[in-house]
Formats: sequence, structure tokens, C-alpha cells
Amino acid sequence: MHQKLITLDLDGTTLNSSSQLSPQTIKTIKNATAAGHIVSIVTGRPYRMARDIYDELSLKTPMANFNGALTHIPHQKWDGEYSRTINKAVVYDLMKHKDDYGIQLLAVESKDSFFADHAAPASFEFFPHEISNDQILTEKTLRTNPTSITILVEPNSAQKVKNQLLHYYGEYITVGVWGGPQSVLEIVSKGIQKAKAVAYLADYYHIDRRDTIAFGDEHNDAEMLDYVGRGVAMKNATDQIKGIANDITEFDNTEDGVAKYLNEYLGLAE
Repeated sequence: MHQKLITLDLDGTTLNSSSQLSPQTIKTIKNATAAGHIVSIVTGRPYRMARDIYDELSLKTPMANFNGALTHIPHQKWDGEYSRTINKAVVYDLMKHKDDYGIQLLAVESKDSFFADHAAPASFEFFPHEISNDQILTEKTLRTNPTSITILVEPNSAQKVKNQLLHYYGEYITVGVWGGPQSVLEIVSKGIQKAKAVAYLADYYHIDRRDTIAFGDEHNDAEMLDYVGRGVAMKNATDQIKGIANDITEFDNTEDGVAKYLNEYLGLAE
């Protein structure tokens, strides 16, 4: 079999419902790597929330975070590393108009930095609940352009705020709305999408597009699954993603769906 580039979404895909890797998934990914295939994580998560997963899989390949806004090889310097940032002036403007947008929490981050306008509420697990004084977001502490902006807004107002943000800043940013009960918006530089990260990795490794495989379950995986030679939707994926995919896993993310699919497709020993 030709060498494959296998790109993995994390939440709802490679991770189970407890946001953990199962022993079977770890074993399969390691076996795929040993068989000569290239496995890369391509996730909306920031680096700080994907680093341990990367290490648990013993990967040495590039990882894409923030839906492709940052592509890098953890723990080492890599000439191919790139980061698409947002002008910090956008952050300053959002800080001034927090009340206008109903922003309850404003946070920005990059590969190795995190700032928030106050500590995250205990119910919001995505951010640290405690931050140091030098991580409090002000015009003085934010000295460089961030890779991502995340805002928590009033309940049921995410779509409305997204439209407002695109009206004022649409020339510079892409805005995503998280699924789930909380109204959360994630902002990255305009044009960022996972598919571009996959294309970049395929070019770097000289792998033909037809030999690329991607697994995903949510709307931010759509372009990636459409781009690759074999886009695989999880059994638990949204109908939109299933409609785009070339194939659907027989098992969901709580049943080692990715691992079982790869074992069969790549002919790996279980």
C-alpha cells in the first residue's frame, strides 16, 4: 500500500466521550506509524490542550492547531512551522466594545501564550480557571498578534454576535461557533481552515492528494474531509459531515471508531 497521510480531528473523533485516548486507539496509531504511514493531528484545540495527546501517541510529525492557523512540530524547531495571526488591534477594539457585543469572557492565545480578561468561570473547562497577573488581558500585556481569539457571549446570542463581528472585521477574520450549550465564538485569521493545513502537510511530505485520509465529525472538519482523497466521517458525525464524506465509520468515537477503521483499511494487526 502507498504511504498515506492520515489526519485526525480530536474531539468527537479520535478521543472518546471522556476526551481521552483509548488503549486500542494508541496501539493502532503507533502501528500505523510503524507501517510507514504519516499520522498528524489537525485540531481546533490550542497547542496547550493537544500536547499531551500528541505525546501519548508518540508522534514526531507536524501538528495543526487552531483549525490550521498554527502548524508546527512540538518540542523542536522546524523550518516549516507557520502561524497565521490576527492583528492585535482587533483585540483592543473588542475590549473597548465588550458590552456592545455582550462578551462575558474574552481570551486570546498563541502557541505558547494565553491571556484572558478575567479567570474563566468554573463551568467553562476550555480555559484555565486561574491565571497569573501577567496573563490578564490588557493592551499592555498583549504585545504580539495572537493566533486565536475566543469569546464567551450571552446565551443564545452566538450567531447574532458572529454576524456583527463579520460586519465590522470580516475583511480580517474567520468566525466559528462552537457546538454545545455555551455560546462560544472562536476567531482566527481570514481564510483559515483545516483543509489548508492538510494540503500543506501533503506537499511537505510529497504525498499525492489521493493518498490522504482524514477523520472528522463536526462542521470545522468539512473542508478537510472534502479535500482529502478519502474523507471519513465518524458514525457520530453531523449529517452535514456524513454527506461530504467518502465513507462513514461503523463505530463511533466511544467505540474506537478510528482505530477499527484504520486496522481494516490499512491491514494493520489488531
